[in-house]
Amino acid sequence: MNLLAVFLLLLGVRLASVFLVQTYFVPDEYWQCLEVAHKLVFGYGYLTWEWIRGIRSYIYPLLFAGLYKALALFHLDTTTLLVLAPRILQALISTFSDYRFFIWSGKKKWSIFLITISWFWFYTGSRTLSNTLEASLTTIALSYYPWIGEGTGYIWPAAICCFLRPTAVIIWIPLFMYHLGNSKYSPYKLIFTKLVVIGALVGASCVAIDSYIHGKLLITPYEFFKYNVLQGVGSFYGTHPWYWYYSTGLPMILGINFLPFLFGSIDTVRNYDAFPIRRKLLVTLMTSLTVYSFVEHKEIRFILPLLPICLFVCVDVLTRWSYKASRYQIWIVAVILLFGNIVPAYYSGQVHQRGPTDLMPKLQEISKIYKDEGNNRASIFFLMPCHSTPFYSHIHENVTMKFITCEPNFQLQYGERPVDEQFYEAPNIWIKRHIPVHPKTAMPTHLVLFESLSDKISEFLESYSLIHKIAHAEYFEERRGKHILVYQRRLFNEKNSFNQNNHDTIQNDEYNQNSFNNLL
Repeated sequence: MNLLAVFLLLLGVRLASVFLVQTYFVPDEYWQCLEVAHKLVFGYGYLTWEWIRGIRSYIYPLLFAGLYKALALFHLDTTTLLVLAPRILQALISTFSDYRFFIWSGKKKWSIFLITISWFWFYTGSRTLSNTLEASLTTIALSYYPWIGEGTGYIWPAAICCFLRPTAVIIWIPLFMYHLGNSKYSPYKLIFTKLVVIGALVGASCVAIDSYIHGKLLITPYEFFKYNVLQGVGSFYGTHPWYWYYSTGLPMILGINFLPFLFGSIDTVRNYDAFPIRRKLLVTLMTSLTVYSFVEHKEIRFILPLLPICLFVCVDVLTRWSYKASRYQIWIVAVILLFGNIVPAYYSGQVHQRGPTDLMPKLQEISKIYKDEGNNRASIFFLMPCHSTPFYSHIHENVTMKFITCEPNFQLQYGERPVDEQFYEAPNIWIKRHIPVHPKTAMPTHLVLFESLSDKISEFLESYSLIHKIAHAEYFEERRGKHILVYQRRLFNEKNSFNQNNHDTIQNDEYNQNSFNNLL
């Protein structure tokens, strides 16, 4: 099989996902990566509490900061390129990991088929999530792992993975123990001349970079452990029952591919000694899911790095089955798997939660051209659940923007509830306390909110006009809605409409110096 043709096919699929996946998944894609990179390069952006307290490493955002800097040097830092270029870069990384998956799985046709049609990998493979990079690094490391023979090259990508996402160590402990038991090297040599040396080099480099940016010695894996494990901050963002990854998480990321995976798992258990690689993978998978299950806060993206393990089992099962199946049977199964993945890939990438990505170009236009009656630039307030949209990285205009924060309250003993809880409990009271209405120019020029909130704050919205209604989802929640609404403050002189202001020339100035800057 032509390896170049395989790589180009994988590249084409990954690049296609950049343009076909146009929906919002989770806040970390923007707030824990692109927003940080934008702040590093352009000097403005929002850093969440994780970056202030140092529980995340700058290694991943630095990739995109370098990309942003290159675009800026060549005066190509348009909003469109700032949005697309990072996703293209991640797509290239994912393409290489797909290629390594193909090599690892024995260059089988089923491996190309399954890695390209996997709906969840298509949905996430070009997203700028640390979990996406973790999944790519995991796949690359697994492809270099000494399943047969000897080799330690896998330790490099695994070490980087573990530093970026400390929870990745859960995957690699059982695999390293297998390697330790089967290696031609003595345990002492393998641990102290390979694992410790490589781990120390990777760790020292990452600590040096993070410490330099923070201006003090900082070991982000320790800070991650301190806040997420010792203090249990993760549970602040929601909890799930212990069995959630088994009942919902894993079946969801596999979709219809769960059927060959389940068959392969049962077959491996029944014939334990016949499939040594599948046996090691399933032990690793079950160990990881079991440990993850003890953590109260669970998200489907957290188990994304387990996807290549599951797909490898699927590839092996389907390949062995194909030796006995007829061409007709193979085509039937392939078509079922294809359409079983296309449907969720289309829905999740084109329909579900598309509102935030459709919203940002409209806010970017407003930020670029709007001026109020006092010749002030736009000031935008997001009255939404925190981090419901991208931020400066998708607007690239130095205008005032505020949102309802949801940082964990690290001093709960004093009885103060998080800001977002205070707001949603009594939005009108919160607005009266925190948003000035006199003079009128002190009010935000634009409000962004889900329609579920509009009726509750209708009195406050009397000073605003609805200018955009953007489809978001098919369901209505307490804090979210089917549409995102954009309101614009009415001017003193009503004849100065927004359309007339569209032709004004906007100069690059500083944030508006009014009381709105001091909110929150």
